[in-house]
Amino acid sequence: MLGRTANDLYWMARYMERAENLARILDVGYRLLLLPHEQSSEIWRSALRSAGCEQSYSDKYSDFETDRVEDFLLFDPDNPSSVYSCIARARESARIQRTAITRDMWECLNGAWIEYCADHTSLRNKNERPILIDWIKGRSALFRGALMNTILRNDSFNFCEIGTFLERADNTARILDVKYFILLPQNQLVGGGIDNVQWQTILRSVSAHQSYSWVYRDRFNPWNIAHFLILNNQMPRSLRSCYDGVSGALKGLNDYYGYQCDCYPMVEKIRSQLVDGDMNEIFQSGLHEFLTDFIASNNEIGAKISEIYHFNE
Repeated sequence: MLGRTANDLYWMARYMERAENLARILDVGYRLLLLPHEQSSEIWRSALRSAGCEQSYSDKYSDFETDRVEDFLLFDPDNPSSVYSCIARARESARIQRTAITRDMWECLNGAWIEYCADHTSLRNKNERPILIDWIKGRSALFRGALMNTILRNDSFNFCEIGTFLERADNTARILDVKYFILLPQNQLVGGGIDNVQWQTILRSVSAHQSYSWVYRDRFNPWNIAHFLILNNQMPRSLRSCYDGVSGALKGLNDYYGYQCDCYPMVEKIRSQLVDGDMNEIFQSGLHEFLTDFIASNNEIGAKISEIYHFNE
């Protein structure tokens, strides 16, 4: 496969995953606004930081007003990580590699782009935001279903999987880091009443509220919730589950091409740390430090894969 083809498939999947995660980050913000004593400016600052857009937003706006943040994350074509930009770029990558993907995948992305362009003006109405958030998550799920159910399990599939799981791992880590490092008020104890409500909000934002209850069957507490989203391989958005996916996709490429990718040992090292990880040790050494190191390593692996498979050639 040409490096350009691998690049487009990787980023097509990654951009669709990013669009869904942006919708989930906004959902976190909306839910936190309903809590007492929450300041909207701090909530939206943390949302932008979680999305990796704080600096670019600050370059354009001087305050963190709700409508401006929503517009920046949902509709702004100048923001390369807005939902608008993500769907546009995923669709363009799919158009370029039309012969490398299935008809169902193309129709899903092309249809999403057409609908978003046609409808997003009317959906700027605040009352329609929950509908728009659900629509974005639904379109991402539809694309994911088309990918899983129609594409051959060859190198095309594996590059899509790597893009999906690296992006998902990055966003889960960022959401957790923002929650723990920013959202907890300085005068509140970890595990206090407000803190527990905030953690539950994070679970709901990743559609994990009910599944958490099935696994742990006790009250919500930071240790178990962090464990669920970091180390529990049953949770499909956990860091452990994501790296199971990255490892499996790289192994698929190794088998398909007949040689081992140089970054495979790096992935296996991170995966083994998550398999053998202990939540008490992570909290004692610092959850923020753990997540910061993870995000940096995840970005390094993405850059290494781009270099090894000649994405820019």
